[in-house]
Amino acid sequence: MPSYSIGQAARILNVSPETVRRWADGGRLRMDRDKAGNRAIDGAGLAAFATERARGVHQVPDSVVTSVRNFFPGIVTGVVVDEVAARVEVQCGPHRVVSVVTREAVEELGIEVGVTVTARVKSTSVHIDLP
Repeated sequence: MPSYSIGQAARILNVSPETVRRWADGGRLRMDRDKAGNRAIDGAGLAAFATERARGVHQVPDSVVTSVRNFFPGIVTGVVVDEVAARVEVQCGPHRVVSVVTREAVEELGIEVGVTVTARVKSTSVHIDLP
């Protein structure tokens, strides 16, 4: 089973190493010592912590009825509009999401740089890469 250093866990959780240390010292994140005596976080424990931490962070409002379960709140960082379509770029935390929508949708929704939006993703294929 993989284990992670404080720095690696911080990158995965998108927080500072000091935050990971505080969570461990406060008992929120279990941390042990590896064979060399360095602090290490068990991969399964880190996955469980990340899942628990994300639960409820970006709830779908009750007023939204949708079958889409993958959503990313963010801020619009770019909009390119032509006669029919528009490309909307959204920064969702560390992730950049790009959507192609109609020009009409951009105009009706008032989408412009600086507006907060939620990118919803529904696909039949999800690809996973290893580093």
